[in-house]
Amino acid sequence: MDSRTAFCGTLLLLVILLPVSANASSKLYIVYMGEKRHDDPSMVTASHRDMLTSVFGSKDEALRSIVYSYKHGFSGFAAMLTESQAETIAKFPEVVTVKPNTYHETHTTRSWDFLGLDHNQPGQQPGLLRKAKYGEDVIVGVIDTGIWPESRSFDDNGYGPVPARWKGKCQTGQDFNATSCNKKIIGARWYGRGISDEVLNRNYKSPRDIEGHGTHIASTIAGREVQGVSYGGLGMGVARGGAPRARLSIYKVCWLGGSCPEAAVLAAIDDAMHDGVDVLSLSIAGAGHEFPGTLHAVQRGISIVFAGGNDGPVPQTVANALPWVTTVAASTIDRSFPTMISLGNKEKLVGQSLHNNASVISGNFKDLVYAGSCDTESSLALSNVTGKIVLCYQPVAARSMPPRQALPIAINLTTMAGAKGLIFAQYTTNLLDFLPLCRGVMPCVVVDFEIAQRIASYWSWVKGNAVVKVSPAMTVVGKRGVVAEGRLILVERSKHVVP
Repeated sequence: MDSRTAFCGTLLLLVILLPVSANASSKLYIVYMGEKRHDDPSMVTASHRDMLTSVFGSKDEALRSIVYSYKHGFSGFAAMLTESQAETIAKFPEVVTVKPNTYHETHTTRSWDFLGLDHNQPGQQPGLLRKAKYGEDVIVGVIDTGIWPESRSFDDNGYGPVPARWKGKCQTGQDFNATSCNKKIIGARWYGRGISDEVLNRNYKSPRDIEGHGTHIASTIAGREVQGVSYGGLGMGVARGGAPRARLSIYKVCWLGGSCPEAAVLAAIDDAMHDGVDVLSLSIAGAGHEFPGTLHAVQRGISIVFAGGNDGPVPQTVANALPWVTTVAASTIDRSFPTMISLGNKEKLVGQSLHNNASVISGNFKDLVYAGSCDTESSLALSNVTGKIVLCYQPVAARSMPPRQALPIAINLTTMAGAKGLIFAQYTTNLLDFLPLCRGVMPCVVVDFEIAQRIASYWSWVKGNAVVKVSPAMTVVGKRGVVAEGRLILVERSKHVVP
């Protein structure tokens, strides 16, 4: 082969490989164009295609690149672009911003009573729920992980026809057919474009919820009354949403293993504006991030409610603090789940737990071991925690790892090491939403640093002969507890202590 032939062959190979290389370097970008210039959605989408065609030089390639077209409430699109293509589009005068797609994370039963919005309380002032007709025919859009439609919270018995103004749809899919919607769940959509096959295969390819977060949020907002709800006997009462007569429209944008792509969130906001929702709920972390579609929704009279997040307690950790939305932060509540911790020296201390499974909690004392922060397998192995109740307490480590990260790690590691119980110490005990990770196999108790220090002092004093007993948790109303999830939670009318 002469040099000319070799050169031509190399040039041909480069020509063949260049499109593949360019495609491999492309990623999802969000192009926001502000107010739409046409009332007809098809014309808005056509303008997006024309712009992309001018950049790609091919109409077919432009069509293949589009993932979402935002055309109802505002103008914009999400498309697979290279960096240079994104820079070219950013120079168009009608384009406001161009940025890569980002991913966001998702942020019990007494809160509504605690707030004075008791569903059946005749003396409430000024009868707000009754005046609002319990949310009768208000349409709430929930942008989250989907919904489990069989839950009793979404039974439509006693509901009238779907409001005539509703323009949404019930999008079917895996294990979710047209009958999954009803007069309570009047709409459902799911957004799987741009999600990898690996993530999709771990989820329902439909509005059905595999995580439970979206179902929880929807029932928090508008779940109908369900009697006899509890967590393993704790918190027994009536569960309902704040507006039990409201209708629900579900927008599944968050995926197990795939978070919540911003491109999908914007598509859901755009569709919700078209569908006719009155309120939009987003329990999604924003970290100060601005979702541009929300301002357009508010301009149309739609109320936007965001979760404030569960971070802190340190300054500047409230998320989604935009001036045109309502941001609901975590708060305290008058309910707690005290758990008695009995030491071998007859001292009795109190922590918090959700564990009251008598088959798991033994009435006998067990060996107690102090294992520091419990953040590595080696530290637990050195402490020989198998068959024992473990105290995880190291204030210095708490400075570098937030409690909401540290507790799941401690639970997983102590469970794998064969421990029979966990006493976890942190500067905040507002961690009850993580305790179900103990999976019912052992009691897990949260205590503050003061209680932990007393347990550690006892362990040091008896030099290896320390024993401890953890009693079942109780439900106490009238003492301060916490509202988790960074937003208002379901209501329960428990007026007593449940042993």
